[in-house]
Amino acid sequence: MRIYLGCELHFEFPQVTPMIVTLNVHFSRVSELERPDYLITNPSVPVEAYRDSFGNWCARLVAPGGHFSLGTDAVIRDSGLPDPIVLDALQHQVQDLPAEVILFLLGSRYCETDRLADEAWRLFGNTQPGWPRVQAVCDFVHNHITFGYEHSRATRTAFEAFGERNGVCRDYAHLAITFCRGLNIPARYCTGYLTDVGMPLPYPPNDFAAWIEVYLGGRWHTFDPRNNKPMIGRILIAQGRDAADVPLTHTFGPGTLSGFRVWADEVPPA
Repeated sequence: MRIYLGCELHFEFPQVTPMIVTLNVHFSRVSELERPDYLITNPSVPVEAYRDSFGNWCARLVAPGGHFSLGTDAVIRDSGLPDPIVLDALQHQVQDLPAEVILFLLGSRYCETDRLADEAWRLFGNTQPGWPRVQAVCDFVHNHITFGYEHSRATRTAFEAFGERNGVCRDYAHLAITFCRGLNIPARYCTGYLTDVGMPLPYPPNDFAAWIEVYLGGRWHTFDPRNNKPMIGRILIAQGRDAADVPLTHTFGPGTLSGFRVWADEVPPA
């Protein structure tokens, strides 16, 4: 299948403001783009691209004072298959994990493993290790948190989401990641596009999505505690320890996001 994806973000800045922007499709999917998803700004400003410590494509720019917009636009090829399920994916012993995944066992800005590890073992210690244990975590988080954009708060941590029992997709991801790490399962935060293909009508307005990947059976696997079922048309933008590592936009100064639009729609066959 082919997916038409992109975004448009509008800002109001009281002064010249440096920014870091992470809106381009992840390098692992670049070969499937039918054309480059260039970052376009209005007014036009110089853009410097670089790779962060997790390998994500990022861009540096300086926004002028006043109204400023930026965005991307592209078509990408996708298998059209739902997220794979690998029920026999095994959990590794910590001592057997590759060194490069150990980072994703540790606590981070929004994932306080020290505050939730005991709760993780209380809730999930008797579940079957491996895929069934991670699915049990996602089942719990999916049912524990009530979704609502009115509950969105940029500073909410996993521990706070656990106590408050509401939030948005990033809160589901942070809580599931924290429980997994507490159970000695490496887990990382992902952000990107997600289509409505296969979902019942009516569709809500498109938005960026957050999900998780866990390391089982020698590779990373996708889990989505917010939707808690295999989805079609998941397009990765960035991965990190949590949302602090992969903000879609980071501004070095005051400013207001005055509007945004996100799209990820299946292109009808010719």
